[in-house]
Amino acid sequence: MLKVLVLCTGNSCRSIMAEMLINDLSCGKYSAVSAGSQPAGYVHPKSIETLERHGIRVTQSSSQSWDAYIDEKFDYIITVCDEAAKESCPVFLGDGIKLHWSTPDPAKVVGTESQIEAAFDEAYNMLHSRVSKLIEGVIK
Repeated sequence: MLKVLVLCTGNSCRSIMAEMLINDLSCGKYSAVSAGSQPAGYVHPKSIETLERHGIRVTQSSSQSWDAYIDEKFDYIITVCDEAAKESCPVFLGDGIKLHWSTPDPAKVVGTESQIEAAFDEAYNMLHSRVSKLIEGVIK
């Protein structure tokens, strides 16, 4: 089983969704956890709603610091911050293969309920596509 650490700054939306996608879609081939460099301390409810709406099995998760994993070895370390939006992505110094999946933060979207839901769906779709490629071995 390959171990994956998914990182972002707050560990409340994108990294949580990526963690759940990897664990659900990989059927045991991968084991993912997520963390943040400055954890928000909560999981955004829209992240969970979005995953459930798309049929992804949601397991217990929490917004946590990457310090919890500093001594663990990972095969992949994936950041999901959106560098185009000038977010600062955390840098984890572990030995795993490092991937960056720039994903806009849906929690920062302000608007109607349908606009916010669309932002979470966009992030979900981007992450789903990348996770599928990882599992298929297209990303190494």
